[in-house]
Amino acid sequence: MANLKVSFLGKEFKNPVVGASGTFGFGAEYNEIYNVSLLGGISSKGLTLEPKQGNDGIRLWETPMGLMNSIGLQNPGIYSFISQEIKEMEKLRTNIIVNLGGNTIEEYLEGIRLLNNSNVDIIELNISCPNVKEGGMAFGIKSNIAYDTVKKIKNICKKPLMVKLSPNAENISEMAMACEEAGADAISLINTINAMAIDIYKKTPIFNNIYAGLSGPAVKPIALRMVHEASKAVKIPVCGMGGIRNGRDAIEFIMAGASLIQVGTANFIKADICLDIIREIDEFLDSEGIKDINEIIGII
Repeated sequence: MANLKVSFLGKEFKNPVVGASGTFGFGAEYNEIYNVSLLGGISSKGLTLEPKQGNDGIRLWETPMGLMNSIGLQNPGIYSFISQEIKEMEKLRTNIIVNLGGNTIEEYLEGIRLLNNSNVDIIELNISCPNVKEGGMAFGIKSNIAYDTVKKIKNICKKPLMVKLSPNAENISEMAMACEEAGADAISLINTINAMAIDIYKKTPIFNNIYAGLSGPAVKPIALRMVHEASKAVKIPVCGMGGIRNGRDAIEFIMAGASLIQVGTANFIKADICLDIIREIDEFLDSEGIKDINEIIGII
């Protein structure tokens, strides 16, 4: 067996596979199906300072080779997370990445202050969520706004800070460089792509918010290109995601420059698919005579 261990922001990951934010909850439900301690890590449900009920109406809509969602960052809030959910996550014996969102810089900063004193391993700063009418998305479109946001957050953040980039950014390479210059310790990408669906019989949009986020295999070629561009533009490590559903997909992202990969939509297709991906990565490395996964990170 090849070595699958990866060092990322000073943390050892037993393998590069992470359950993606927004698709893996806080890990407890999946742990009823399989032992999630076998994963390299879990990125939590997107958290905001105060609890959010999320969007009304239809929230999920299948598309060819993809899934659209308009969840609206439904979550219990950071206070509840620190008093309850994190205790259960700690029992899962894997790296804890907390995904943090916000509508204002003040909300971000207060969220960081609270998380500074928690046992989370890495904070994944969500400046790119396309499902909330105000806030999140605006921070991740223009490089100068992202720079200012990350700079202010990094000034008080005591945890390793990974910034999650939006595919809707004006220029993904410039956005990655701006976040690095502002002090980000790592970047992750991509978040979902802005999309739309229409009910032609009702003559109305499917989603109450009109637009929603597209994920799944349909976005993989775009995500792979953006991960490659971003990884070539910065020196900080990269976590890649977007349509990964098997070991081959994961290897592509790793070769494109990702040290870690996150698996999202595929979890809804097969709940334990992350275990398949870990096994398939290992089988590929063995078949190619590669002893250590770190040998192929960013070789393209």
